[in-house]
Parts: sequence; C-alpha cells; structure tokens
Amino acid sequence: MIRSIYNKFFQKLQFSLLGFIPLLPTISNASENIGVPKDYQLTFQDAATPNMADITWFHNSFLFPIILVITLFVTALLIYVMIRFSAKNNPNPSKTTHNSLVEVIWTVVPVIILIVIAIPSFRILYTQQDVPIDADLTIKATGYQWYWGYEYPDNDGMYFDSLPLEEDELTEGKLRLLSVDNPLVVPAGAVVRVQVTSSDVIHNWAVPSFGVKMDAIPGRLNETWFKVDNPGIYYGMCSELCGVRHAFMPIEVHVMEEADYQAWLVSASEQFASKMKDSNNIELVKLIK
Repeated sequence: MIRSIYNKFFQKLQFSLLGFIPLLPTISNASENIGVPKDYQLTFQDAATPNMADITWFHNSFLFPIILVITLFVTALLIYVMIRFSAKNNPNPSKTTHNSLVEVIWTVVPVIILIVIAIPSFRILYTQQDVPIDADLTIKATGYQWYWGYEYPDNDGMYFDSLPLEEDELTEGKLRLLSVDNPLVVPAGAVVRVQVTSSDVIHNWAVPSFGVKMDAIPGRLNETWFKVDNPGIYYGMCSELCGVRHAFMPIEVHVMEEADYQAWLVSASEQFASKMKDSNNIELVKLIK
C-alpha cells in the first residue's frame, strides 16, 4: 500500500516538473529492451534483480518519507522562527544562551533516526557485497579507454571486445549511445559473478536496473553479482570519469533463456576463438573463484 502511494506520488512529481526539463532526444524502445532509461525519467529504472528491488524499496518507501518529514519540519521551523522572532514581533531579543532539554533532544533524535536508517541499509549493503561462492557463471569485465572487454573463464576463457555502435551502424531496435557490437550475454535465472578490473585508468561497471555499480581499478579485481529472471536487454554505462570519451562507454547485457544462451555460447565460441586470452590470465580468474 505504502509503495503504491509513493509510486503514484513520484509519477505526479515527474509530470509536474516536465515544463522545467529540456527536451531530450527520443529513445526508440524495442520490445525486448527492458532495462533502458526513459524520457524525462526522474526515478529508478524498474528493478530487474532482488538487490535492486531492495534498493528501490529502501529509497522510495523507507528513506524518502523520513527525508520528507525532516524537510517539512525544518521548513516549518524556519518559517516560525522568522515570523515569531522578527524585529517587529520581538523588539527585545531574548538573551537565552542554552537549553539543556532542547540540546539533548536535538542530539538524541538525529542519532535514533540514523540508527533506524542504518539497520536496513547495512542489510542491503551486505547482500550486495556478499558474492555467492557457488555462482552459476563467472564473467570478467575489463575496462579500456573507452570500451569494455568480456571474458568467460568458465568457457575456456572465451573473450571479446564490446564496442559502442557509431551513428551509421545503428539499425532498428538499436539505441544511440547505449547499443554495442558484442553485448554481454548471460542466462536467465543464473547467479552471475562479475569480476571487474581495468587496463588503464579507473572505470566503473554499472547497470542501474541490476542495482550493480562496481569500480574497475588497474591491478585490482573487484567482484559483484546479479541474478536476472526476466529475459531481455539491459543497459548501463561507465560511471567513473575516465577521459574524453567517458560518455561513450556503454554496457549492454542480453539475458536469454537457457536454451538460447547455450546456442549463443556455441556460436560465440567459434566466432571469438581467435581472441582467447592467454592461459595465465584464465587461471588467475579461476583461482580467485
């Protein structure tokens, strides 16, 4: 009930602010494009993973009401003080230096609020950081200036580069600044562990609808994970300023049914056979697994 009320509130808020937002280029949505930003969108993308569903609930149904109440209280207090203690209404200002009760209240209440916020926040953070050791699939994502490379250590180290499509390469269903030539492909319902690193500067592998955002740091292998049940196409971007073409470093993830994924795997293994990485790199990823 609460979630429904706040979803409706956010929708009304979006429409009320449309007149103040510059018109943006229209994005063509194909039926399979699920995790994609929408025109004039102010809220989160629809959650595609349990982690993102938790994040959305925490923000919309838990954190936002607290923020709203505090904002209204502070605003009302400021208005009251400006009127009640103005020079006109209060020609002889008070010389009160302190009030022990008030000082205790404005110290204890914020501490209690922070503790209340921290409890679900820590739970969600722990779930995000607790990468399952029995993941169904491991992917190694390497950031380059300015594209991503993907390696499948569980499939003989199959590797390919994922380059953004140029304007003249866009076909029907492809999205400007989001589509790539070789997307990451994973099976639906599988627990996917993503090992993230970089070959040059710091990047960030982020897919909003997955609730995933992980730094790619040279010389370091960070881990995150996701599990998507609904087949479709999901998009993300590099979320760490990494140079002149930072804004042209998209992430495209295709989630397929198991049978379709296995068929793609056979085809991809042949297509990218010449791009296999050396065995030392493959063993490094398997060792960390």
